[in-house]
Amino acid sequence: MSKLYFERYAYRDAFIKEPPSPNLGLVVTIPCFDEPDLISSLESLKACQPPDCDAEVIIVINESRDASDNIKKQNSTTLKAAKEWSSEYSTAKLKFFIHYEVLPPKHAGVGLARKIAMDEAARRLDQVGKNDGIIACFDADSLCDSNYLVALEEYFKTHPKSPGCSIHFEHPLEGAENENIYQAIIDYELFLRYYVHALKFAQYPHAHQTIGSSMAVRSNIYQKQGGMNKRNAGEDFYFLQKIIPLGLFGDLNKTRVIPSPRISDRVPFGTGKAVKDWLSNEKFMTYNYLIFSDLLILIESINSSKDFKNVISELDGTQWPASINAFLETVDFESNIERIANNSGSLGAFKSNFYQWFDAFKVLKYVHFARDHFHPNIPIYEAASTLLKMNGITPASTAKEVLIQYREIDKSS
Repeated sequence: MSKLYFERYAYRDAFIKEPPSPNLGLVVTIPCFDEPDLISSLESLKACQPPDCDAEVIIVINESRDASDNIKKQNSTTLKAAKEWSSEYSTAKLKFFIHYEVLPPKHAGVGLARKIAMDEAARRLDQVGKNDGIIACFDADSLCDSNYLVALEEYFKTHPKSPGCSIHFEHPLEGAENENIYQAIIDYELFLRYYVHALKFAQYPHAHQTIGSSMAVRSNIYQKQGGMNKRNAGEDFYFLQKIIPLGLFGDLNKTRVIPSPRISDRVPFGTGKAVKDWLSNEKFMTYNYLIFSDLLILIESINSSKDFKNVISELDGTQWPASINAFLETVDFESNIERIANNSGSLGAFKSNFYQWFDAFKVLKYVHFARDHFHPNIPIYEAASTLLKMNGITPASTAKEVLIQYREIDKSS
C-alpha cells in the first residue's frame, strides 16, 4: 500500500535527505504562507514534554508561482529565520525540517501545502516501518500546551483501533489585540462548538470538530484514504469526512491547541474571515436550534428501525417536521433508502450504510435548506444558550461565559 500511494498519489518526491530516526513515531506537519511569526509556533512545540517515541516537525513554507513580491519577501525572511532556528534547536528527540515550495497557481493554497507536508510525514514513518505512526496537523500561527506531543502519543496507544482524532482547541479570549477581535473570536468559536453539540443533540453519529490545526491521523489510514486534498479552503473538513465515517474516530481533550485570533483574507471562510466579517457587522448569526430538533426526529426514526428491508413502510413520514419532508424530496429519499436497504445484510449494516449516504455534507445541505426555507438564522448567543437549556444545563449570562461552559463540557467528555 505504501509504495502504491507514494508512486500514484503523493504530490512530489521526498525532500528530506536526512534518514529518520528508527524510533520515529510522530510527525507534526505545518503549512506556512506569508507568516511573520512562525518561530513562536516552533518554540511552542519545542517546549513540549518529549514523548517516548522520537518526533519530527515538517514545515512547508509555500507560495504560488504568481505570488506578490511582498509575500515572496515575507516567505524568504521566514525561511531564513526558520532554518537558522531549526539548526540550533533540533535535537535527536525532536527534529525540525524546513522546506520551501513554489506551487502552481491553479492549486496553490493550504490544502496542497498541507498535503506536501503530510505526504512527507507518511514517507518518513514508512521508511522506519511505522505504518500506523501519527501524523498531526498544526498551523504556523498556532501554539499548544506543553503536553501536546505526549497526549497525542498516549491517545493513539490507548486507542489502537482509532484511525484519528480531533484535538481540543481554544482561541485566546484576551490579549494585545483590539477588544472587538476577542468578541468576534468568542462568537466564532462558540459557533464551532454549538454546531457540533447541535449535531450530537440530534444524535448524528459522526459529530466532531474538523479544524486543520487540531487533527491527527494514522499514517496507514492517511494513505488508504487517498491522502490530503488540494483544496485552498475547507481542506480539513473534506479530509476528515474520509476518516470519521471509518468509525472509532475520537476527540483528544487532554491537551490544547491555541489557534490565532487574527484577521485574514487568505481563505473564503475560517477563523480569520469570520473575525473580519464580525468586525464589519458586530454580530454573529447562526443556525436555529429548531433545525436540529427537526433533524433529531428523522435520526430517531432511522435508529429505531427494526425491519430495515421494509424500512419505507416502517418510517412514518407523516410524523416528521415539514423541513425534513421537504428536504428529503430534494434528495430522492425513498429510492435511496430502498437501495441502501437492498444492499444491507443486517440491521447494523443498514444503519452504517445509511450514514455513509446521509453524511456530513448532506447534513450540512439539510441545515442550509432548513435555514433558507423554514428556520432563519438567529444570534449565536441565543442559539448556544438555548441548546444548553435543551440539554438540561442553565446557560451563563454572556457569550464568553457560555463558550467556557461548552469548553468545559468538551474537556470532560
